[in-house]
Amino acid sequence: MSPSLVVTGGPSIPGLTFRHLDRPRDYQALAALISLVNLHDGVDSLPTAEEIEHDWERNPGMDPDADVLLAEVDGRLIGLVEEDWRLRAERVFHQLHPLVHPEWRHRGIGRALLAWAENRATEGAASGAMGSRDLPHLLAGWADLEIPDVAPFAAAAGYRVEGYGIMMTRSLAEPIPDLPMPVGLETRPVRPEDHRAIWNADSEAFRDHRDPATRTDADFERWFTMPELDTGLWEVAWDGDQVAGSIWTTVYRNDHERLGIKRGWLEHISVRRPWRRRGLATALIARSMRRLRDAGLTEAALGADAENISGAVRVYEALGFRRVRTAAGYRKAIER
Repeated sequence: MSPSLVVTGGPSIPGLTFRHLDRPRDYQALAALISLVNLHDGVDSLPTAEEIEHDWERNPGMDPDADVLLAEVDGRLIGLVEEDWRLRAERVFHQLHPLVHPEWRHRGIGRALLAWAENRATEGAASGAMGSRDLPHLLAGWADLEIPDVAPFAAAAGYRVEGYGIMMTRSLAEPIPDLPMPVGLETRPVRPEDHRAIWNADSEAFRDHRDPATRTDADFERWFTMPELDTGLWEVAWDGDQVAGSIWTTVYRNDHERLGIKRGWLEHISVRRPWRRRGLATALIARSMRRLRDAGLTEAALGADAENISGAVRVYEALGFRRVRTAAGYRKAIER
Protein backbone atom coordinates (compact mmCIF):
# COMPACT_ATOMS: atom_id res chain seq x y z
CA MET A 1 0.00 0.00 0.00
CA SER A 2 1.33 3.43 -0.95
CA PRO A 3 1.81 5.78 2.04
CA SER A 4 -0.55 8.72 2.56
CA LEU A 5 0.43 12.10 1.13
CA VAL A 6 -0.15 15.59 2.44
CA VAL A 7 -2.08 17.48 -0.26
CA THR A 8 -2.04 21.26 0.06
CA GLY A 9 -5.57 22.64 0.23
CA GLY A 10 -7.13 19.25 0.87
CA PRO A 11 -10.49 19.52 2.67
CA SER A 12 -10.86 18.53 6.30
CA ILE A 13 -13.00 15.40 6.02
CA PRO A 14 -12.75 12.61 8.62
CA GLY A 15 -10.99 9.59 7.13
CA LEU A 16 -9.94 11.36 3.92
CA THR A 17 -6.44 10.50 2.69
CA PHE A 18 -4.50 10.89 -0.54
CA ARG A 19 -1.90 8.52 -1.95
CA HIS A 20 -0.13 7.43 -5.11
CA LEU A 21 -1.08 4.45 -7.22
CA ASP A 22 -0.29 0.97 -5.93
CA ARG A 23 -0.01 -1.06 -9.11
CA PRO A 24 -1.29 -3.46 -10.17
CA ARG A 25 -3.43 -3.84 -7.06
CA ASP A 26 -5.47 -0.67 -7.62
CA TYR A 27 -6.53 -1.24 -11.22
CA GLN A 28 -9.63 -3.29 -10.42
CA ALA A 29 -10.92 -0.71 -7.94
CA LEU A 30 -10.15 2.08 -10.40
CA ALA A 31 -12.16 0.34 -13.12
CA ALA A 32 -15.11 0.03 -10.73
CA LEU A 33 -14.93 3.69 -9.67
CA ILE A 34 -14.53 5.09 -13.19
CA SER A 35 -17.40 2.95 -14.47
CA LEU A 36 -19.66 4.00 -11.59
CA VAL A 37 -18.93 7.69 -12.16
CA ASN A 38 -19.36 7.44 -15.92
CA LEU A 39 -22.68 5.62 -15.58
CA HIS A 40 -23.87 8.33 -13.21
CA ASP A 41 -22.75 11.11 -15.57
CA GLY A 42 -24.01 9.45 -18.75
CA VAL A 43 -20.54 8.95 -20.22
CA ASP A 44 -20.52 5.80 -22.33
CA SER A 45 -17.17 4.39 -21.25
CA LEU A 46 -16.79 1.52 -18.80
CA PRO A 47 -13.11 0.57 -18.85
CA THR A 48 -11.82 -2.73 -17.55
CA ALA A 49 -8.86 -3.06 -15.20
CA GLU A 50 -6.88 -4.53 -18.11
CA GLU A 51 -7.66 -1.54 -20.33
CA ILE A 52 -6.66 1.00 -17.67
CA GLU A 53 -3.44 -0.84 -16.92
CA HIS A 54 -2.54 -0.99 -20.61
CA ASP A 55 -3.46 2.66 -21.18
CA TRP A 56 -1.38 3.95 -18.27
CA GLU A 57 1.57 1.55 -18.34
CA ARG A 58 2.23 2.14 -22.04
CA ASN A 59 1.58 5.88 -22.12
CA PRO A 60 4.88 7.57 -23.11
CA GLY A 61 3.78 10.84 -21.50
CA MET A 62 2.88 9.40 -18.13
CA ASP A 63 4.60 7.83 -15.14
CA PRO A 64 1.85 5.94 -13.28
CA ASP A 65 3.89 5.95 -10.08
CA ALA A 66 4.14 9.74 -10.00
CA ASP A 67 1.34 11.13 -12.17
CA VAL A 68 -1.70 9.59 -10.47
CA LEU A 69 -3.21 10.67 -7.15
CA LEU A 70 -5.96 8.69 -5.43
CA ALA A 71 -8.40 9.94 -2.78
CA GLU A 72 -9.82 7.53 -0.19
CA VAL A 73 -12.18 7.81 2.76
CA ASP A 74 -11.55 5.16 5.39
CA GLY A 75 -9.71 3.10 2.78
CA ARG A 76 -12.49 3.32 0.17
CA LEU A 77 -11.47 4.77 -3.20
CA ILE A 78 -13.64 7.82 -3.94
CA GLY A 79 -11.60 9.97 -6.34
CA LEU A 80 -8.56 10.22 -8.56
CA VAL A 81 -6.69 12.47 -10.92
CA GLU A 82 -4.18 11.57 -13.61
CA GLU A 83 -1.81 13.86 -15.48
CA ASP A 84 -0.06 13.08 -18.74
CA TRP A 85 1.62 15.23 -21.35
CA ARG A 86 1.82 15.24 -25.11
CA LEU A 87 3.49 17.45 -27.71
CA ARG A 88 0.90 19.01 -30.03
CA ALA A 89 1.71 21.56 -32.72
CA GLU A 90 4.82 22.84 -30.93
CA ARG A 91 3.06 23.15 -27.59
CA VAL A 92 3.06 20.78 -24.63
CA PHE A 93 -0.40 19.81 -23.46
CA HIS A 94 -0.68 18.50 -19.92
CA GLN A 95 -3.94 16.57 -19.88
CA LEU A 96 -5.64 16.49 -16.48
CA HIS A 97 -8.40 14.01 -15.65
CA PRO A 98 -9.99 14.58 -12.21
CA LEU A 99 -12.87 12.33 -11.13
CA VAL A 100 -14.87 12.14 -7.87
CA HIS A 101 -17.54 9.68 -6.71
CA PRO A 102 -20.98 11.39 -6.96
CA GLU A 103 -21.61 10.96 -3.21
CA TRP A 104 -18.44 12.91 -2.38
CA ARG A 105 -18.78 15.88 -4.71
CA HIS A 106 -19.10 19.52 -3.58
CA ARG A 107 -16.76 18.97 -0.62
CA GLY A 108 -13.52 20.28 -2.10
CA ILE A 109 -12.04 16.90 -3.05
CA GLY A 110 -12.14 17.61 -6.79
CA ARG A 111 -10.51 21.01 -6.32
CA ALA A 112 -7.73 19.44 -4.24
CA LEU A 113 -7.10 16.72 -6.84
CA LEU A 114 -7.03 19.24 -9.68
CA ALA A 115 -4.67 21.57 -7.79
CA TRP A 116 -2.27 18.68 -7.13
CA ALA A 117 -2.27 17.73 -10.84
CA GLU A 118 -1.71 21.36 -11.87
CA ASN A 119 1.27 21.59 -9.54
CA ARG A 120 2.63 18.32 -10.89
CA ALA A 121 2.35 19.61 -14.48
CA THR A 122 3.89 22.98 -13.56
CA GLU A 123 6.87 21.28 -11.93
CA GLY A 124 7.37 19.14 -15.03
CA ALA A 125 7.25 22.18 -17.30
CA ALA A 126 9.74 24.09 -15.15
CA SER A 127 12.20 21.20 -14.95
CA GLY A 128 12.59 20.89 -18.71
CA ALA A 129 12.66 17.11 -18.23
CA MET A 130 10.51 16.65 -21.31
CA GLY A 131 13.03 18.30 -23.58
CA SER A 132 10.58 21.14 -24.20
CA ARG A 133 11.70 23.89 -21.84
CA ASP A 134 11.36 26.62 -24.50
CA LEU A 135 7.89 25.57 -25.73
CA PRO A 136 4.57 26.87 -24.37
CA HIS A 137 2.96 24.54 -21.82
CA LEU A 138 -0.79 24.29 -21.33
CA LEU A 139 -3.08 22.63 -18.82
CA ALA A 140 -5.88 20.91 -20.70
CA GLY A 141 -8.82 18.59 -20.28
CA TRP A 142 -12.09 17.45 -21.80
CA ALA A 143 -15.45 17.12 -20.08
CA ASP A 144 -19.04 16.50 -21.19
CA LEU A 145 -21.20 19.59 -20.95
CA GLU A 146 -24.17 17.39 -20.03
CA ILE A 147 -22.58 16.93 -16.59
CA PRO A 148 -24.13 19.86 -14.68
CA ASP A 149 -21.13 20.85 -12.54
CA VAL A 150 -18.48 20.82 -15.29
CA ALA A 151 -18.69 24.38 -16.60
CA PRO A 152 -18.74 26.19 -13.22
CA PHE A 153 -15.99 23.93 -11.83
CA ALA A 154 -13.71 24.66 -14.80
CA ALA A 155 -14.48 28.38 -14.81
CA ALA A 156 -13.75 28.69 -11.08
CA ALA A 157 -10.36 27.06 -11.68
CA GLY A 158 -9.49 29.58 -14.40
CA TYR A 159 -9.99 27.42 -17.49
CA ARG A 160 -11.40 28.68 -20.77
CA VAL A 161 -13.14 26.71 -23.50
CA GLU A 162 -11.17 26.26 -26.72
CA GLY A 163 -13.24 24.04 -28.95
CA TYR A 164 -15.86 21.36 -28.68
CA GLY A 165 -16.02 17.68 -29.47
CA ILE A 166 -19.20 15.77 -30.21
CA MET A 167 -20.31 12.18 -29.93
CA MET A 168 -22.51 10.96 -32.78
CA THR A 169 -24.45 7.72 -33.12
CA ARG A 170 -26.45 5.93 -35.80
CA SER A 171 -28.77 2.93 -35.64
CA LEU A 172 -27.59 0.05 -37.80
CA ALA A 173 -31.21 -1.04 -38.25
CA GLU A 174 -31.68 1.90 -40.63
CA PRO A 175 -30.80 1.28 -44.30
CA ILE A 176 -27.07 1.58 -44.98
CA PRO A 177 -26.16 2.96 -48.41
CA ASP A 178 -24.09 0.78 -50.73
CA LEU A 179 -21.50 3.31 -51.81
CA PRO A 180 -18.84 2.39 -54.38
CA MET A 181 -15.15 2.79 -53.72
CA PRO A 182 -13.48 5.48 -55.84
CA VAL A 183 -12.01 4.17 -59.06
CA GLY A 184 -8.57 2.62 -58.61
CA LEU A 185 -8.93 1.99 -54.86
CA GLU A 186 -9.57 -1.26 -53.05
CA THR A 187 -9.85 -2.53 -49.49
CA ARG A 188 -7.79 -5.43 -48.18
CA PRO A 189 -7.67 -7.39 -44.93
CA VAL A 190 -5.21 -5.89 -42.45
CA ARG A 191 -2.00 -7.88 -42.04
CA PRO A 192 0.57 -7.32 -39.27
CA GLU A 193 3.15 -6.28 -41.86
CA ASP A 194 0.76 -3.47 -42.94
CA HIS A 195 0.44 -1.91 -39.48
CA ARG A 196 3.22 0.61 -39.91
CA ALA A 197 2.02 1.83 -43.32
CA ILE A 198 -1.53 2.24 -42.00
CA TRP A 199 -0.24 4.07 -38.91
CA ASN A 200 1.95 6.41 -40.95
CA ALA A 201 -0.87 7.24 -43.36
CA ASP A 202 -3.25 8.03 -40.51
CA SER A 203 -0.62 10.19 -38.80
CA GLU A 204 -0.11 12.16 -42.02
CA ALA A 205 -3.86 12.67 -42.53
CA PHE A 206 -4.39 13.95 -38.99
CA ARG A 207 -1.70 16.62 -39.34
CA ASP A 208 -4.45 18.79 -40.85
CA HIS A 209 -6.54 18.61 -37.69
CA ARG A 210 -6.50 21.03 -34.78
CA ASP A 211 -3.49 20.57 -32.48
CA PRO A 212 -2.25 17.31 -34.03
CA ALA A 213 -0.23 15.11 -31.70
CA THR A 214 3.39 14.28 -32.40
CA ARG A 215 3.28 10.48 -32.55
CA THR A 216 6.11 8.22 -31.46
CA ASP A 217 7.08 4.58 -31.73
CA ALA A 218 5.77 4.14 -28.19
CA ASP A 219 2.37 5.38 -29.38
CA PHE A 220 2.47 2.83 -32.21
CA GLU A 221 3.26 -0.02 -29.84
CA ARG A 222 0.61 1.15 -27.39
CA TRP A 223 -2.12 1.16 -30.02
CA PHE A 224 -1.29 -2.20 -31.56
CA THR A 225 -1.23 -3.96 -28.17
CA MET A 226 -4.64 -2.70 -27.00
CA PRO A 227 -6.64 -5.47 -25.25
CA GLU A 228 -9.72 -4.77 -27.41
CA LEU A 229 -7.82 -4.51 -30.73
CA ASP A 230 -9.47 -6.36 -33.63
CA THR A 231 -8.05 -5.25 -36.97
CA GLY A 232 -10.49 -7.63 -38.67
CA LEU A 233 -13.07 -4.86 -38.19
CA TRP A 234 -10.94 -2.20 -39.86
CA GLU A 235 -11.52 -0.78 -43.33
CA VAL A 236 -8.32 0.26 -45.13
CA ALA A 237 -8.31 1.63 -48.68
CA TRP A 238 -5.25 1.07 -50.84
CA ASP A 239 -4.08 2.65 -54.06
CA GLY A 240 -1.46 0.15 -55.12
CA ASP A 241 1.02 0.07 -52.26
CA GLN A 242 -0.19 3.41 -50.80
CA VAL A 243 -2.74 3.68 -47.99
CA ALA A 244 -5.33 6.24 -49.11
CA GLY A 245 -7.56 6.17 -46.04
CA SER A 246 -8.78 4.03 -43.19
CA ILE A 247 -11.20 3.55 -40.30
CA TRP A 248 -9.98 1.73 -37.20
CA THR A 249 -13.25 0.30 -35.90
CA THR A 250 -13.20 -0.78 -32.25
CA VAL A 251 -15.76 -2.69 -30.20
CA TYR A 252 -15.66 -2.31 -26.41
CA ARG A 253 -17.66 -5.42 -25.59
CA ASN A 254 -17.45 -4.87 -21.84
CA ASP A 255 -19.76 -1.87 -22.30
CA HIS A 256 -22.57 -3.69 -24.06
CA GLU A 257 -24.47 -5.37 -21.23
CA ARG A 258 -24.21 -2.48 -18.77
CA LEU A 259 -25.07 0.18 -21.36
CA GLY A 260 -27.77 -1.88 -23.00
CA ILE A 261 -26.48 -1.29 -26.52
CA LYS A 262 -24.28 -3.29 -28.88
CA ARG A 263 -22.12 -0.51 -30.26
CA GLY A 264 -19.08 -0.27 -32.50
CA TRP A 265 -16.89 2.83 -32.60
CA LEU A 266 -15.60 4.20 -35.90
CA GLU A 267 -12.25 5.59 -34.78
CA HIS A 268 -9.45 7.31 -36.68
CA ILE A 269 -11.54 8.10 -39.75
CA SER A 270 -8.87 9.51 -42.03
CA VAL A 271 -8.17 10.15 -45.69
CA ARG A 272 -4.86 11.46 -46.99
CA ARG A 273 -4.91 14.67 -49.02
CA PRO A 274 -4.34 13.21 -52.53
CA TRP A 275 -7.46 11.04 -52.15
CA ARG A 276 -9.87 13.54 -50.59
CA ARG A 277 -13.05 14.87 -52.24
CA ARG A 278 -13.61 11.59 -54.06
CA GLY A 279 -16.14 9.94 -51.76
CA LEU A 280 -13.63 7.67 -50.05
CA ALA A 281 -14.59 8.57 -46.48
CA THR A 282 -18.29 7.95 -47.08
CA ALA A 283 -17.58 4.63 -48.80
CA LEU A 284 -15.39 3.47 -45.92
CA ILE A 285 -17.96 4.55 -43.31
CA ALA A 286 -20.74 2.68 -45.12
CA ARG A 287 -18.58 -0.44 -45.36
CA SER A 288 -17.72 -0.16 -41.66
CA MET A 289 -21.38 0.09 -40.69
CA ARG A 290 -22.29 -2.96 -42.76
CA ARG A 291 -19.44 -4.91 -41.18
CA LEU A 292 -20.68 -4.01 -37.68
CA ARG A 293 -24.28 -4.86 -38.57
CA ASP A 294 -23.23 -8.23 -39.98
CA ALA A 295 -21.31 -8.89 -36.74
CA GLY A 296 -24.55 -8.50 -34.76
CA LEU A 297 -24.07 -4.96 -33.49
CA THR A 298 -26.95 -2.50 -33.42
CA GLU A 299 -25.35 0.94 -33.31
CA ALA A 300 -22.35 2.78 -34.74
CA ALA A 301 -20.72 5.69 -32.89
CA LEU A 302 -17.93 8.15 -33.54
CA GLY A 303 -16.33 11.23 -32.05
CA ALA A 304 -15.68 14.40 -34.02
CA ASP A 305 -14.28 17.89 -33.66
CA ALA A 306 -17.35 20.13 -33.84
CA GLU A 307 -15.32 22.66 -35.88
CA ASN A 308 -13.52 20.18 -38.16
CA ILE A 309 -12.23 22.19 -41.11
CA SER A 310 -12.72 19.28 -43.54
CA GLY A 311 -16.49 19.33 -43.05
CA ALA A 312 -16.46 15.86 -41.53
CA VAL A 313 -19.50 16.49 -39.33
CA ARG A 314 -21.64 17.26 -42.38
CA VAL A 315 -20.46 14.01 -43.97
CA TYR A 316 -21.44 12.05 -40.87
CA GLU A 317 -24.85 13.72 -40.67
CA ALA A 318 -25.51 12.93 -44.34
CA LEU A 319 -24.89 9.26 -43.51
CA GLY A 320 -27.47 9.31 -40.71
CA PHE A 321 -25.32 10.07 -37.65
CA ARG A 322 -26.84 12.40 -35.06
CA ARG A 323 -25.21 14.37 -32.25
CA VAL A 324 -25.93 12.95 -28.82
CA ARG A 325 -23.37 14.55 -26.48
CA THR A 326 -21.01 17.52 -26.51
CA ALA A 327 -17.71 17.91 -24.67
CA ALA A 328 -15.77 21.11 -24.12
CA GLY A 329 -12.01 21.29 -24.43
CA TYR A 330 -10.65 23.35 -21.53
CA ARG A 331 -7.23 25.00 -21.41
CA LYS A 332 -5.15 27.21 -19.14
CA ALA A 333 -1.61 28.45 -19.69
CA ILE A 334 1.14 27.37 -17.31
CA GLU A 335 2.91 30.45 -16.04
CA ARG A 336 6.70 29.95 -15.69
